Amino acid sequence: MPSTPPDPTYRVAETPDDPTSRDGAASGPDMNAIVGSHDLLLVTLDTLRFDVAEELAAAGRIPNLVRHLPGGVWEKRHAPGSFTYASHQAIFAGFLPTPAAPGPHPRLFAARFAGSESTADGTFVHETPDFLSGLAAVGYRTVCVGGVGFFNRRPPLGSVLPGMFQESHWEPEFGVVSPTSFEAQVSRAERIVAELPVDRRLLLFVNVSALHQPNWFHLPGATADAGDSRATHAAALEYVDRHIGRLFAAASSRGRCFAIVCSDHGTAYGDDGYTGHRIGHEAVWTVPYAHFFLEPGATR
Repeated sequence: MPSTPPDPTYRVAETPDDPTSRDGAASGPDMNAIVGSHDLLLVTLDTLRFDVAEELAAAGRIPNLVRHLPGGVWEKRHAPGSFTYASHQAIFAGFLPTPAAPGPHPRLFAARFAGSESTADGTFVHETPDFLSGLAAVGYRTVCVGGVGFFNRRPPLGSVLPGMFQESHWEPEFGVVSPTSFEAQVSRAERIVAELPVDRRLLLFVNVSALHQPNWFHLPGATADAGDSRATHAAALEYVDRHIGRLFAAASSRGRCFAIVCSDHGTAYGDDGYTGHRIGHEAVWTVPYAHFFLEPGATR
């Protein structure tokens, strides 16, 4: 599939020598300076494999994401869980995917507890069990735009994760069987941002369902009978990239925004005989990650 030119609707933030970074960008952001002064955007690209994300970035097939990645590459990390429910429970508790290198690695968010080796000076420490309620306690409006079934609020299990937010949204068109799921999610996110009072800080979370099986319909010429594959997974990421500029523009429309974009876990397409996730395979545990600033002033 041909590459798509970069979306002109948003600007890339400069991170070196940023006052919200400790001792330069390599030390990571100081979340105590960011929280309260910035809106926050958390995007989980559900089931996105690291190897596919890395290959598409290198090939110029996801330009709107790549323009934000430090050095133009994804950071390789290990997922905190092997499927959506487990991984998001950990992420919301502050255990974002861990860098795939010896640590310890300081965390951006952490509940206060004795003996933590990953709580550092720049960590936003909260007194609640998850950083969603920790941010709400300091004045943030926490909003979820759900995607996969664990966010659909239909059975009790589908209400646990969205119930951690002050406000949550899910519609059938946001779900895994919709070929236009991400466009619908972005439209809802735009409305949420537009309706928020200007003096209220926002944590916006979007669980992107487009990469999750089934995803065959994102690859021209693919069929339901042939099913999903690594190639259709890649095509789904290209679909997301074509529309993510609108989400970034909305998130930064009220001022400078700190964004985290990552996968919650990967998935297997016949790797070593495995299919799917909730398994201990490299394709599942290894995920792409990035965080960066979105500057205000984007135009449509």
